[in-house]
Amino acid sequence: MSQTSKASVEWVTVGEEEAGQRLDNFLLKRLKGVPKSHVYRIVRAGEVRVNKGRADVTRRLEAGDVVRVPPVRVAAVPSSAPAQAASQRVELEVLFEDDALLIINKPAGIAVHGGSGVSFGVIELLRAQRPQAKYLELVHRLDRETSGILLVAKKRSALVKLHEMFRDHHRLDKRYLALVQDVWPEPRSHVRLKLFKYTTPDGERRVRVTADGTDAHTVVNRLRKWGDCSLLECELKTGRTHQIRVHLASSGHPILGDEKYGDFALNKSLQRAGLKRMFLHAWKLAFRHPLTDAPLAIEAPLPAELQAYVDSLGAGISP
Repeated sequence: MSQTSKASVEWVTVGEEEAGQRLDNFLLKRLKGVPKSHVYRIVRAGEVRVNKGRADVTRRLEAGDVVRVPPVRVAAVPSSAPAQAASQRVELEVLFEDDALLIINKPAGIAVHGGSGVSFGVIELLRAQRPQAKYLELVHRLDRETSGILLVAKKRSALVKLHEMFRDHHRLDKRYLALVQDVWPEPRSHVRLKLFKYTTPDGERRVRVTADGTDAHTVVNRLRKWGDCSLLECELKTGRTHQIRVHLASSGHPILGDEKYGDFALNKSLQRAGLKRMFLHAWKLAFRHPLTDAPLAIEAPLPAELQAYVDSLGAGISP
């Protein structure tokens, strides 16, 4: 990995948006590419100072604190050129915006952030399209193949509050639409299957159901059924990686078009019939504004390609 060197000591004054942040997280954000172990080492050695005194990595910074950042070797910052180029042609639909929060309707096929062979994602696009924005950070993630509601914080104070809400899913109502194979048996049911996250030998992130996994809970509401498929609304009561996809597949009803956990032969025939992506869409989110406490109810209707496929199935039976 190519390296560049910061030539001299920096004295950084902590702003309002960075107040409350731990010293280690503050440094990791400034020194992108520096291993966490090295950041801890320079703090322990006293090379990092806060208001001219030694500090622990767990120290919470306050607005106005002056942090001494020593010269370190950091990895070269990835090029922003791909995101800059894409920012001219990719338009992200804004569902809600104020001075603390930005909510967009993410298209399928775009990752939420760059990395692991992905040159850019939604957050890089937003930063390229809004160069004047001082702070833009993802609140949560959506899989690359999933479309729908995605939250971005414009203030760190909002990000902290929203992370608290996402850890406690009883404080928000998060719902997805999924079209699954065969008829889901009940109008309303609870799926509680423990999940274990692992990485395949080729580096792919996967999840499976195991008895000693992490608790996961999805409420499934059947909205409509046909002879060979069902349209479901899935309420997330926990927020595990690939939770809906694995819960539905492990219940015998994989999401149509799911290339990781679905029926691969069926997916090929569905592509010929017009369904060319995974049918999973984050369509509703209700919560209280992180700073004003005002109630927010956000909706993102089904994308045109998914709605067209549902329409092609006919009326079906509700629920």
